[in-house]
Amino acid sequence: MEAVVLAGGYATRMWPITRHRPKMFLPVGDRTVIDGVFADLEADDRVEAVYVSTNERFADEFESYLADSAFEKPAVSVEDTTAESEKFGVVGALEQLIDREGVDDDLLVVAGDNMLSFDLAEFADFFEQKETPALAAYDVGNRERAKSYGLVELDGTEVVDFQEKPADPNSTLVSIGCYVFPQETLPSFDTYLANDNNPDEPGWFVQWLQQRQGVDAFTFDGAWYDIGTADSYLDAVGYALDGGTLVADDATVTDSQLGKNVHVMAGATVESATLSNTVVFPDATVRDATLSRSVVDTEASAVGVELSGSLLGQHTEIDGSGRE
Repeated sequence: MEAVVLAGGYATRMWPITRHRPKMFLPVGDRTVIDGVFADLEADDRVEAVYVSTNERFADEFESYLADSAFEKPAVSVEDTTAESEKFGVVGALEQLIDREGVDDDLLVVAGDNMLSFDLAEFADFFEQKETPALAAYDVGNRERAKSYGLVELDGTEVVDFQEKPADPNSTLVSIGCYVFPQETLPSFDTYLANDNNPDEPGWFVQWLQQRQGVDAFTFDGAWYDIGTADSYLDAVGYALDGGTLVADDATVTDSQLGKNVHVMAGATVESATLSNTVVFPDATVRDATLSRSVVDTEASAVGVELSGSLLGQHTEIDGSGRE
């Protein structure tokens, strides 16, 4: 089995904190978003190769990240794009990667911005039992939220209907961007695209595939976070910290109240501040301020302000201390 970790997006909905970094490198507790995926694939002996599908803009960052990590399997596979407007779409990028890397094996595909509460080995076990294309599905418990995903209808574990981002969902069970395609189905990517089908969301491909052969769904309880917005990122941080705080040894925190789900990173300074559900990046400064559900990026500063639901980009300075 081989694996592809999808990491080719530009995360424009999370700018400015993802303007100059892949969102997969955002910290969630003591590791990054993508580390959980890498760790699962690294530990599974069935997975012989891991391709990190990313764009030209972030390729060097992934190369450096992997070179400094303990992971041995992942290798960067570069899409020929540098901006959101140039993207092939996920299905198009997968078809090109299969051709570029000569993939000729069962293929596990997982979105790198997924934070999962199950081990990917469990999903691979399910696939080996069913011997059909498979997807992972999760009950989001909210029909409004379900509109943003591919909706799955099951008979047992068999997918009997699949709708990509329906306007009127009839359930809340959604596909989470985690698939396994048997070796013999890989040519279907080319056939699908050659007939002018939607090259973007993989759900359209799964819907097309499901109409032609059996597809099964692996369902799970627990938690799942799709890191696509600032809110979902901070929710994932909250899950990782479990209501606690994480303060780096060389951070400075004085005369401050740190509430639930606060991460203060290396070299940051927090003085006379009240924080909750907030991430303070390395070498940032928060002073005489109250912050909730906010992110203060590297070397940014928030002084004398009250912020809620705010994203301060790198080197941004907000100083309200002189206001009357």
